[in-house]
Amino acid sequence: QVQVVESGGGSVQAGESLRLSCTASGFSFGSYCMGWFRQAPGKERQAVATVYTGDGSTYYADSVTGRFTLAQDNAKNTVYLQMDNVQPEDTGMYYCAASANCWVGYLPTDASEYGYWGQGTHVTVSS
Repeated sequence: QVQVVESGGGSVQAGESLRLSCTASGFSFGSYCMGWFRQAPGKERQAVATVYTGDGSTYYADSVTGRFTLAQDNAKNTVYLQMDNVQPEDTGMYYCAASANCWVGYLPTDASEYGYWGQGTHVTVSS
């Protein structure tokens, strides 16, 4: 049974930091892409950052490059999203997802390519 579980959301002030965690089970963690997606109210779900757990290669959306950092612990089947210098526009529901449609040199950023999703964790950033 596949499970993807996020944690670590909350309410913070602009400029502060937050770390989200995503733990997965039920599939071969080391050969999937794990993606973080953000959905703001009234907007589509968009990729924020993705990591190919096989080799650690990453993708970051332009809006978070230099502020957000991915890390992975394959022994714990967990990926982390370190969010530094958060801004009000980072507010939204953050979802972690897993995709098998992933290989060296290709990290999917379209939500439709991710087959397993967590329930989401909410982040609110106040100015």
